[in-house]
Amino acid sequence: MLAACAGPDEQVNGDPAPPEGKETVSLVYVDWVSEVASVHVVKAVIEDRLGYNCELLSVSAISMWESIAEGDQDAMVAAWLPSLHAHYYSRVEDEVVYLGPNLEGVEMGLVVPGYVEIESIAEMHDHIEDFEGRIIGIDPEAGLMEKTDQALEEYGLEFDLISGSDLTMTSALEIAFEEERWIVVTGWSPHWKFARWDLKYLDDPGQVYGDSEYIGTIVRKGLEEDMPEVYSFLEKFYWDSHDMEQVMLWFSEEEMSPGQAAKRWINENEEKVDQWLDH
Repeated sequence: MLAACAGPDEQVNGDPAPPEGKETVSLVYVDWVSEVASVHVVKAVIEDRLGYNCELLSVSAISMWESIAEGDQDAMVAAWLPSLHAHYYSRVEDEVVYLGPNLEGVEMGLVVPGYVEIESIAEMHDHIEDFEGRIIGIDPEAGLMEKTDQALEEYGLEFDLISGSDLTMTSALEIAFEEERWIVVTGWSPHWKFARWDLKYLDDPGQVYGDSEYIGTIVRKGLEEDMPEVYSFLEKFYWDSHDMEQVMLWFSEEEMSPGQAAKRWINENEEKVDQWLDH
């Protein structure tokens, strides 16, 4: 999962090299499909509209927060708050600058196909065999996995939580739908899987996964003085779930790189982008 994700990947997929000129802006993110979408849109705006070079680095969630606090990276637009990343934020709150939400109304929890005949996590007790005793998860370091461990304890579920990645999770969903088989996965929205398949969240009466979350923007101290244009843009960057899901769907379902999908979205939403850059 630790992988630089800027120049070489973009070149392979046909995107142009970063522009010459100003300083380089370093963005860090977690390799969730939602955050891949947002960070590539931000990168494209910084390069094409502000004229800076921009580098992306994919890391674990804890490394993302620590790199901003230490000043090694300039910014991130992938802070899931107030609960999912709360423990990371509490450790570094005095060493970073919080710029507010960039997307609100996000959700997380346990997700099943619409044809699954239960509505609540509490009902999973009676269907261990139907689910093959497994919950299909993602990166073991993700906060969502920690929440799911808490859910297993809260509801007394004797299920195995299988770690993997966003790709392995969606692949398992695809196979389950083809076979009309019961499956439960760790899920969050916005995510393109909700546009492709009929899915539903299981009710969480114990409120393990909390209420609605939002995704926030965090930058290093000193960015406002060093790169005021970039700081101003990041402070105004704000979009909605439909926007993010459209970018995700393009690069997940069509033969398009994340960078190409981001540029397409920007070209089709110039009015919104102009608002982010209105000084």
